[in-house]
Amino acid sequence: MATFVCSAPLPEKGALVEDPQFQEIVETSRSLTEKILLSIPDMHKSCIHTETLKLNSSENAKLVIMASTIGIPSAPVIKVVSENSSLEDSLTQMYEGLQLHRALLSSISPRVGNKDKVTGLMADVRDLAIQINKMLKMAQSEVVAQPNPTPVALRLPGDYEVQVATHLTLVQLQALGQDIIRCLRVLDHGNEEETES
Repeated sequence: MATFVCSAPLPEKGALVEDPQFQEIVETSRSLTEKILLSIPDMHKSCIHTETLKLNSSENAKLVIMASTIGIPSAPVIKVVSENSSLEDSLTQMYEGLQLHRALLSSISPRVGNKDKVTGLMADVRDLAIQINKMLKMAQSEVVAQPNPTPVALRLPGDYEVQVATHLTLVQLQALGQDIIRCLRVLDHGNEEETES
């Protein structure tokens, strides 16, 4: 169920969104998000060896209690810029979600088998957070210091918990990435020509 909102004017910060520098950052952010989304299935395949943990499974919803036991916080809900959600709010939610996932990846990194893939994904998430933060600084009327990721202390007594934590982090990061793409589409004025034809 897709909804087009690209042609709707943004309720605020219209001139900022039109700015070529802002549009360049939006495009870079979309490319980085797509790169992250493309790398998640490969990383999942190389790091998760428990047969029952599948990336796109309806069974993932049943792992909520396990996520709570391990200590995995849920990602912030990202709202698309609209009359009810400001550009600044949307960018802040994206930034907070990326920082959370950076911290989660950092927590599981020492315990997974394929550290190179985790390190690469962490670098991409960091780079995307930097781009989102640039847009956020442009959107803010007053400069607010963005916090560094707070370390996340996960309870990982055994290999199964490490597998579940890695799996849930990737599932959540995938959903976050899809939300970010959806929000960036609204901000991407170069995309209007593609969607209107």
